[in-house]
Amino acid sequence: MAGNPIHFGIIGCAEVSRKLSRAMSLAPNAILSAIGSRSIDKAKRFAVENGLPEAVNLYGTYQGVLDDPTVEAVYVPLPTSMHVQWAVAVAERKKHVFLEKPTALNVADLDRILEACESNGVQFMDCTMWVHHPRTHKMKELLSDPNRFGELRSVHSIFASCGDAHFLENDVRVKPDLDGLGGLGDTGWYCVRSILWANDYQLPKTVTAFQGTYYNKAGVILSCGASMVWEDGRVASFQCGFRINIVMDVTVHGSNGTLHLHDFVIPFEETSAPFTFVTNTEFKDRQLGWKPFPREHVVTTNLPQEVLMVEEFVRLVKSIKDSGSKPDSKWPTISRKTQLVIDAVKESIDKGCEPINVVN
Repeated sequence: MAGNPIHFGIIGCAEVSRKLSRAMSLAPNAILSAIGSRSIDKAKRFAVENGLPEAVNLYGTYQGVLDDPTVEAVYVPLPTSMHVQWAVAVAERKKHVFLEKPTALNVADLDRILEACESNGVQFMDCTMWVHHPRTHKMKELLSDPNRFGELRSVHSIFASCGDAHFLENDVRVKPDLDGLGGLGDTGWYCVRSILWANDYQLPKTVTAFQGTYYNKAGVILSCGASMVWEDGRVASFQCGFRINIVMDVTVHGSNGTLHLHDFVIPFEETSAPFTFVTNTEFKDRQLGWKPFPREHVVTTNLPQEVLMVEEFVRLVKSIKDSGSKPDSKWPTISRKTQLVIDAVKESIDKGCEPINVVN
């Protein structure tokens, strides 16, 4: 284990907490020190089911984790409606904030979180895992090559799954008082992030929701989509939600090349991740096919993407702790831009698919 690891606490025993508790056990620079739940019995059950060491402190309240003197950073996987209350509380206890997505119900709420982090000198990062995979860095290298890819022209992203009857009635993500953004906040967050990533996080000029947004009986979005336009003519679109068979596709088109991947949120396998890239495509003689064929690239990793995410967060936290550095602004800025676009999509939906200007 790396010297002086960062000690984490988790507040909330959501399903995704299982994945992150495992990631913290695999990351060489992290230790899981505390779990807090709404009841001590639930915290104990989580510890047993996930094989946590006996040294992990268990609490029947979220506050217990914040009060634990061993905890330096807190992972917050609570429902989105609870993010402001608890993320701000974490920051005010001078503990670093590792926040699930969507980060907030709107950018005004996220700004309250980010202001608390900045004023208390703590690091903020949201838990969008795929951007930390080495495949993501390899793809960006190709997209940045002016000869092979050229100028970016369009991005198309889709992330969706088909929720069963129990999910559509009972899951936190379809409850208006818990996660009011529904499918837009959950799966749409990833689509928006992929589009911004391809555009080097430059915000679009306008966002326009597609017609056909589908709601549950409580008025929560189950599926939706939108288009985006940049001032120079670049375009993008996405579809998201809980109503079709699972799909995680991104296509990025340039003037000279095209990139495709079909598992951008969660790779088909933990240790390897494919994508295809083709450059300078043309038709064969008499249009009897294409040349060249897209080439498959496979990027391998010894650690899953969620572990790499934890490692990056810890690296930033240790820089503050060991070197007196200021919190890094990269990830808070990216989170805020993602939230801004999500807000614009929601506003466009609410206004009957009216185009919405995105203002930073």
